[in-house]
Amino acid sequence: MIVRPQENWFRMLFVWNGSVLQSIIPQLIFVALVDTVAVATDGSVFGQKVPLNTTPFTLVGVALTIFLAFRNNASYSRYWEARQLWGDVLIAGRVLASQVSAYVPADAHFERRAFIHKLIAFTYAMKHQLRGTDPFEDMTRYLSAERSAALLNRHYRPVALITDLREALAERRASGAISCQQLLMLDTQVNRLAAAVTGCERIASTPIPYPYGVLLHRTVYAYCLLLPFGLVDSIGIATPIIAVFVSYTLIALEAIASEVAEPFGKLPNSLPLNALTRSFERSLLEQCGEELPPELTADRGYQLT
Repeated sequence: MIVRPQENWFRMLFVWNGSVLQSIIPQLIFVALVDTVAVATDGSVFGQKVPLNTTPFTLVGVALTIFLAFRNNASYSRYWEARQLWGDVLIAGRVLASQVSAYVPADAHFERRAFIHKLIAFTYAMKHQLRGTDPFEDMTRYLSAERSAALLNRHYRPVALITDLREALAERRASGAISCQQLLMLDTQVNRLAAAVTGCERIASTPIPYPYGVLLHRTVYAYCLLLPFGLVDSIGIATPIIAVFVSYTLIALEAIASEVAEPFGKLPNSLPLNALTRSFERSLLEQCGEELPPELTADRGYQLT
């Protein structure tokens, strides 16, 4: 995710990093070439005049705008739900760590520090599973080498770590260290962690139906490539400027929708999972009185994923 302070209106006109413009420049160049050909041939193709004017583009543009708005709303809903689920993970994890520190007595069979370290490892395992990356380095900082190696053979590592947390609490109840009411209170937070994992998996494994993207993509490009032939008779040499501007708006909206629809990726506008997990890690280590890793920050215009 791009993290930056609020820019003034003039600087916003020239923002490059995080604007999708850099990813759609080839498409805009192609559209500009078609626009130039339309002007040079006076709207003709193979010597035949293309009988278009601005009227059909006005009608189609309204429908296309509504469809783009639907696609962007659907994409942002996925993004916002993913952010809420990660917010639930941070809340439930911090509450669980605080409750364990306050209510669960430590002894030779239970160490609060080890329990909290498993919580931190859980968030890293969840992040790496959603991104399809290797979690070993992050997990070995908080788990034993044997347990980390064993988890690498599991398909659902966050779920396995949730089971570890639940078993540790069950052992405390079996030994009489905590009451049934305390176990229920603690287990409620573990359930919230499990629900958040399932919700994120649902988003990651259920993309927006493919035909929506195909239809929108084809319609946008058909509109942009035909537009100069409808404008050339009315605005003449200014056709490439107006047509490229309109194309930039439509193609960029499609690109933004595609990017935001995958909230767990590493694109500039994906969720900052590295920053979220580091923030969670720092807050729990502070509860343990341990040294904190550096906070992840971003300079102006740079990416914080």
